[in-house]
Amino acid sequence: METELIVKYFPEIEEEKIEQFKELKSLFGFWNEKINLISRKDFDSFYEKHVLHSLAIAKAYPFLPNQKIMDIGTGGGFPGLPLAIFYPETHFTLVDSIGKKIMVIDEIAQSLNLENIITINDRAENVNDKFHYVTNRAVAPLIKLWSWTKGKYLDSSKFKGGLISLKGGDLNEEIINAKKQVEQTEIKTFFDEPFFETKKVLFIRV
Repeated sequence: METELIVKYFPEIEEEKIEQFKELKSLFGFWNEKINLISRKDFDSFYEKHVLHSLAIAKAYPFLPNQKIMDIGTGGGFPGLPLAIFYPETHFTLVDSIGKKIMVIDEIAQSLNLENIITINDRAENVNDKFHYVTNRAVAPLIKLWSWTKGKYLDSSKFKGGLISLKGGDLNEEIINAKKQVEQTEIKTFFDEPFFETKKVLFIRV
């Protein structure tokens, strides 16, 4: 059972969520034949390279009920869709400028009965709302991501959210160019698979 990879690292996960993750792959198999959402050569590693990679955020920066998360440049719905399954009481706004991808995410969310997702077909900088966190996966350099989102964070004395980015490879120059304090978490501290050897969760606090 392929979802054993999720259970390996999240042993307390509810069976309902496991069933949703099973159906998620089936739905992606269907839609990926029509619209190229993710690399077809990676589809056999769907749970490792897409679902588990997205859930690294849950290990590094767990979300709380009723928090608001915006996932920008969501593409095929990563990391937003897996996180929405994992956190059913947290509110997710998935944003992408490509309408056909947003259409597919809407269809997938409806099929999975995910009531905590809304989608926006637009650029991130045009979204007029505020969020606790903004997530993304390999969308753009940190300096651009921050410029697109810096006015969109909820801020209070009790909570400091910010920008969470999934990235890989040599990030030293990008982090220097961001001119912000960047927290770095190596995903290999959570997951054993070689795929995660150079992958990181980067966080810029508000």
